[in-house]
Amino acid sequence: MNKVKVLFFADMLIADLDGASRTIFQLINRIPSEQFEYLFVCGTGPDKIADFECIHVISFKVLGNKTYRIASPLFQKFELDARIDNFSPDVIHITTPSPLGMFALKTAKRINVPVISIYHTHFVSYVDYYIKDFPLLLDFTKEKVKNSMRSFYNQCNLVYVPSNTMIDELTGIGIDREVFKLWQRGIDQQMFSPSKKNDELLKKFTGNNYPCILFTSRLVWEKNLQTLIDLYHLIEAGNLNYNLVVVGDGVAKEELQKQMPKAYFLGRLIHSRLAGVYASSQVFFFPSITETFGNVVLEAMASGLPCVVADGGGSRDFIEQGQNGFICDPVDAHDFLNKIEQIINQPELSEQFSDLGLQTSKKYMWETLAGEYFKDLKALAVRTTVS
Repeated sequence: MNKVKVLFFADMLIADLDGASRTIFQLINRIPSEQFEYLFVCGTGPDKIADFECIHVISFKVLGNKTYRIASPLFQKFELDARIDNFSPDVIHITTPSPLGMFALKTAKRINVPVISIYHTHFVSYVDYYIKDFPLLLDFTKEKVKNSMRSFYNQCNLVYVPSNTMIDELTGIGIDREVFKLWQRGIDQQMFSPSKKNDELLKKFTGNNYPCILFTSRLVWEKNLQTLIDLYHLIEAGNLNYNLVVVGDGVAKEELQKQMPKAYFLGRLIHSRLAGVYASSQVFFFPSITETFGNVVLEAMASGLPCVVADGGGSRDFIEQGQNGFICDPVDAHDFLNKIEQIINQPELSEQFSDLGLQTSKKYMWETLAGEYFKDLKALAVRTTVS
């Protein structure tokens, strides 16, 4: 039996860069090499990925974000075309509708092969944060982004979307629901577990036994960090004996430290250390509305940590209001604080959220999701053979 050949395009292929990259590598690390052959094309990444070749193209820094780079195949088009034609793919996987992604889409049309993509980033919601200083451009920019998304995703054969909320939103901007498939995310139940609880762990940082409110994320403004700041000031104004613990790094960290001098910043933690912080905290606070799925919310739930999240993006889909957590107005820090205090002051409620949240997390298994992905690749490859 011939192997299915998959041509895989991504601007950055760094294993633990963010939630999107972790999702990608959950698949890459499970490639059944006896059934599939991959060729990777990226701007930033290693020369070999899972023992498959990775072609590099030129990449550029993202303005205002030192972490990310955008790849451009413009100066290597003829060389890339030759390498791709020689590889003769059956399916093309495109991670992002970037310039590299658009090149990949044109390539798929040129050689007549199907395209699969995973919707990782809630692009439209980012506009409010990056164009906030230019209000007259907001609506114009959002329409441009929506037009670009419509054009890209409507040309794909299959698009994995991690939540029903995102499917509804994407359908609402004119993308054909027929291309969507609900494909969520998995969780490592051994890594993230209530068994990692350690009553002394956070005390090493805080020096006290006060309840810890945990926020973990990339520290970038599109994560709705203003509500985090507002919550901090409410805690300070009320002289409340709570510790606000922040895990993560990013361009906004310095400003956050200035505005929240008594918060505890633990930096970016590897998963083995982060798991203990989740399990040892009292409440997980997450105000972001730009998540397509919300990996950190699932990690918190798997750790037995009660969650209070924003009513927006994919994160809210985990929560049954008042049953396994709370959903709040994204910009209302008073609402968040009220819900957080209910959890801290009512042990029975906290235990209920912990137990039911843990049950929710057990529905998400990477093995099942990866199996579905490789099955879909084979089905798409059949289209190539038939055509």
